[in-house]
Amino acid sequence: MPEKSDFSSVSYMLGVLSIIFSFFTPFAGLIIGIVGLRFSGKQKTEMAKKANKLSKIGIVISIIMLIVMIVLSIKYNQAILGNLQNVGA
Repeated sequence: MPEKSDFSSVSYMLGVLSIIFSFFTPFAGLIIGIVGLRFSGKQKTEMAKKANKLSKIGIVISIIMLIVMIVLSIKYNQAILGNLQNVGA
């Protein structure tokens, strides 16, 4: 009978990575956070509970950063287009 693997340390590391990646590449942080959340949900250890919290924090930060990046890119594009229209007039 094969032994069950303990993925609590893997899910903990994925939770930490999701927080780190959420500031630089929010989409990658979101994906890593979801994977870490899935791994931590399968375990019932204390480290898995911490990993679950870290993954959730990483997902929330990633979503917030994605929204901020979208809003900033829209504002930037509007400013650039406004300047181009002024130059052409």
